[in-house]
Amino acid sequence: MGQFMDSLVSTFGGFMQAALVTLQITIVSLILASIIGLFVALMKLSNKKILSWIANLYIGVIRGTPLIVQIMWLYFGITQVVVLSAFWAGAIALAIHSGAYIAEIFRGAIQSIDKGQMEAAESLGMTRKQAMRRIIFPQAFKRSIPALGNQFIIGLKDSSLVAFIGITEIFNLSMSQAAATFRQLEFYTIAGIYYLILIVIFTLITNKIEKRLDTGRV
Repeated sequence: MGQFMDSLVSTFGGFMQAALVTLQITIVSLILASIIGLFVALMKLSNKKILSWIANLYIGVIRGTPLIVQIMWLYFGITQVVVLSAFWAGAIALAIHSGAYIAEIFRGAIQSIDKGQMEAAESLGMTRKQAMRRIIFPQAFKRSIPALGNQFIIGLKDSSLVAFIGITEIFNLSMSQAAATFRQLEFYTIAGIYYLILIVIFTLITNKIEKRLDTGRV
């Protein structure tokens, strides 16, 4: 136990820096994923079959292939087209993955709104876009908060896979320390502690947002 505590204390600075990188890539990827998800959700709900087909194809491919394969394929594919740092290539890869699941969250939330509200808005002279922006989207967003919170936590855990493209985040640092000291169980346990702390923070923030928006009364 004493050796574990010594390792925990001695690597505190390094793991805090790695945790910051983990948070940065998670936040950036989730912001991009939310934008992608919203557009794909609208495409899937579109009356134009080609847009709906493209959205379904995208979601199907993402759901049907492992995340690590997607990260590797997108990382090497992106960096062959444009010069990007490993951080941005990894963030984009994570965003494309999470975007598919967020799209389904938004789609379900939008479809859960009573169709009568759209009809009432149109009867008042609103265009479909105005009704979506002023009436449907605000309610759908509130309803999607619990599911989005879960997806964001999953996104945080999924960010550990960018370790395999050379980004020094929590898992990458734990692998380096384990390889250098041959104390694998010790450093993977330390990595788990840092991830758990971040997930608890994410959960508390999500719960606070849910209470503030009072999602159960939408």
